[in-house]
Amino acid sequence: MTKITFFMSDGVRWGFEETGHTGFGEIGDDVLCAALSAMTMLIVNAIEVTFFGKVDYVIDENTTDIKVLAKCALPAYEEDERVRFAVGGLISAYFYQLMDMMEDYPDHLQVDTIEKDPE
Repeated sequence: MTKITFFMSDGVRWGFEETGHTGFGEIGDDVLCAALSAMTMLIVNAIEVTFFGKVDYVIDENTTDIKVLAKCALPAYEEDERVRFAVGGLISAYFYQLMDMMEDYPDHLQVDTIEKDPE
């Protein structure tokens, strides 16, 4: 099962962490895992290239766990309200997409949100 935990501060989702394998298919042929990876990288690239926001991400090459931190969604880290709105909205859109997917794949996905202030 893949667990995706979103980080929220003052009502704004600003990052997430994905751990584990979905177990939907064999490693290397798991279309659900591939979909998660593609959506995650779309978010990272959109924040950096489209919205010109700062995003930090770490991919564990052994486990493929990933952590994405976009502090630019928060007022203390980004002055431009448009960037904050776009980045926070994009991360929230991913959250809602995963909630929909979790209905179809309840044995393979778990999605949560926790309150977490940036370090």
